[in-house]
Amino acid sequence: MKAASTTPQKGRAPSPPDPSWVDEVLLAGPGTDVCLVLDAPVSRDELRRLVAGRQAALTAAGLRAGGSAALCLAPSLALVANLLAGWRIGAQVALLDHRLTPFETERALSRLESQVVVSAEPVGAGPARGFYDQRDTPRARPGSPARTPHALVQLSSGSTGPSKIIGRTAADLIAEIGRYALMDGVPRAGERIVSMASMVHVLGLVGGLLHSLHAGVRLALPRRATGEGILATVAAGPEPTTLLGVPFHIELLTWVTEPPRLPQLTGMTTGGELVRAQVHDAFTARYGVRLGSMYGMTEVGVIATDLFGEHRPEVTPAPGMTVTESAGELLIATAHSPYLGTTDPARWSDGWLHTRDGGTVDPATGRIRVLGRLDSQVSVGGLKVDLTEVEHTLAALPEVAEAVVVFGTSIEAYAVLREPGAAASVEAGLASRLAAYKRPRLLHFVERLPRTATGKLVRDHAALRAADRGAHRQPATREGNPRDVH
Repeated sequence: MKAASTTPQKGRAPSPPDPSWVDEVLLAGPGTDVCLVLDAPVSRDELRRLVAGRQAALTAAGLRAGGSAALCLAPSLALVANLLAGWRIGAQVALLDHRLTPFETERALSRLESQVVVSAEPVGAGPARGFYDQRDTPRARPGSPARTPHALVQLSSGSTGPSKIIGRTAADLIAEIGRYALMDGVPRAGERIVSMASMVHVLGLVGGLLHSLHAGVRLALPRRATGEGILATVAAGPEPTTLLGVPFHIELLTWVTEPPRLPQLTGMTTGGELVRAQVHDAFTARYGVRLGSMYGMTEVGVIATDLFGEHRPEVTPAPGMTVTESAGELLIATAHSPYLGTTDPARWSDGWLHTRDGGTVDPATGRIRVLGRLDSQVSVGGLKVDLTEVEHTLAALPEVAEAVVVFGTSIEAYAVLREPGAAASVEAGLASRLAAYKRPRLLHFVERLPRTATGKLVRDHAALRAADRGAHRQPATREGNPRDVH
């Protein structure tokens, strides 16, 4: 099996990804086996035909080996077929989330300079869905061939600021697929994954789509992305089934009042943000199955896991991953910078990727404890405050549906109430649970909180201010909270 070179030689155009890996790693297997389930089952033979058809269309639009393409498609069979077709040509393929606005999409395309763009009609408003029927159209666009040997280009989630452009080679993707193959608790051939994780982001792409294709796992996407819709998809097949999603999806499932009996459901794996203890306990109590966690980044994919929930809140490094800590920050060993463009030494240097996540590595077990973003630790009147602790405490209050805590000139909180008129109860609950210096100086009660395309809560000040309409803003009034904030 061949893999792409990871570093272009000076003075020469980078070698395009060797397309043979698509057939060898992803499309191999008995033709009659069902590999995907959307509205109807899709066999490997059918998927191969679809990929060949989209390969011809992309070639007709001008895409060549070493070229660049961008997919602006919703989760769909068209997205899968175009992605594999672009890789089969030997092109670099960028994935853009369909939920971006036209302005955001155009700005991203200007940064990427893709030569061919594949898009479809907007899916429009309406109930959230796990997949769509897309009639895709490839079109040529003034752009540039791939400047790096990366097969995949993604944008970071942008939950705390502007997105970064991240590239991964075919060798990177093959290595991550190999890590999944070695991890206990990952679905195997003959089993099924019901995925709610977006296929344009790393958890849904590699942990869902690519792992399933390689391992012979049946990947099913729910038509309705509601708690009831997800459970209906689980009930539709007899195979042992693992759910794949983010904490937001766990909460959706805990809101289902009377879930059906699901003997095929073996557990759920979640990535993204830390799962609050209250949410974890509510899910496991309701469904009686394991809730595993996965720690990863767009830059490198899966880093560490606790798929059986045995060591919560610690996770064990995935096979082949080297993790260390330096000055309270978790660092990941990577031979090359994953970022396209000028390398930022604050993000990658000397073979180490700076995660900007606080954490510890147990010297005896090697297990990792992720403590949250480093930018969540602030100083208030000379006293250290972990905003993650404040946020989890606020979100755990019975009156609060979800919450975000940020720091500007002071600690501020944005919360969605389960019932109107509960502001005083929230204030009292915080007073009984947090020291005065930790409590938000200003509470903003909003109808909904902004989320990234992957379901992560956004912590960007501008986005949060846009969500706040001002009608429910309430200054915090308590004694002993210092006015001088550093």
